[in-house]
Amino acid sequence: MVATTGDMASPQVEDGARVRPRALARWLFVVAGMIVLMVVVGGITRLTESGLSITHWNPITGIVPPLTHGQWQAEFDHYRQIDQYAAVHAGITLAQFKGIFFWEYSHRLLGRVIGVVFFVPLVWFWVKRQIPAGYHWRLVALLALGGLQGVFGWLMVRSGLQPGMVEVAPGWLATHLLTALFTMAATLWVALDLVALEADPTARPARLTGFGALAGIVLAIQLLYGALMAGLRAGLVTDQWPLMNGAFWPGPTQTGESLGHALFADPAIVHFIHRWWAWVTVAALVWLARKVRKAERRASVAIHIAFGTQIVLGIGLVMMHVPIWLAALHQLVGALVAAATAWGIHALGRRTA
Repeated sequence: MVATTGDMASPQVEDGARVRPRALARWLFVVAGMIVLMVVVGGITRLTESGLSITHWNPITGIVPPLTHGQWQAEFDHYRQIDQYAAVHAGITLAQFKGIFFWEYSHRLLGRVIGVVFFVPLVWFWVKRQIPAGYHWRLVALLALGGLQGVFGWLMVRSGLQPGMVEVAPGWLATHLLTALFTMAATLWVALDLVALEADPTARPARLTGFGALAGIVLAIQLLYGALMAGLRAGLVTDQWPLMNGAFWPGPTQTGESLGHALFADPAIVHFIHRWWAWVTVAALVWLARKVRKAERRASVAIHIAFGTQIVLGIGLVMMHVPIWLAALHQLVGALVAAATAWGIHALGRRTA
């Protein structure tokens, strides 16, 4: 690959085909935004107890929703056979079932749309030889991550369809959410590399620095516990802040369990860890923002705004006893915190040849 003659700042050419870093970057920014939207829709699906309303996975034929009364009745009959129906939605009408079906169907449909929005342009750019050298495998890896996310989503749903289960397993919920956020962050990372390549043909992909990895791990732990909070309904343990039911340490809500169970499956302890690990996360993100302030001031500002807003929303969510609209907003801003953090970590690792 060589630069075009007489203009080192212009896009590069490969075998006579003009590569288009800026166009690829814009496409990936759109995909990342769609993943954020999917995270929000997934959160609403969980909060409205809608995730098990579709009891089967048909990746192709599932695109078409029930159209006739008979088809709707068949879907409703399938749902009434699982344990969640009797425990959570007993006695709902067909019209009410359509309401919860809407959210799960929307979540799955959006996942399929994202797949198409990624795959079709990828093939186009590839055939037209407009992908810069070294980026082909990275784009294929992003596509694979999206496919893996779909598999994890079905495994999550299947966990809630097992006998005796009335909701999805919190561990699978956390896996599903964290994979989505990682895919979104990775998509942003590649897009930012392409933006840098457009501006400077000598730019190389950013590297992950030691501190960047540390900040990412700290945030990932907080996101993990946020997902467990949702899966365990741990936000309902208390409506107080900073105390929990009148005490700093609330004590377990389940006894006689292992340490692993206490740390990852006890609602009170999970809630306690999530609310106080948040401040460890804040410290790491403040440090990250300060380190990138000179290199990329906009990323520094975005990090501060995102985590500041998230703290206020988290406290309000607990004190207002987890209203759905505020919980969805909290999940949205959580995704934006992950995006801003990825931006900052990327700025730390930018480099040129």
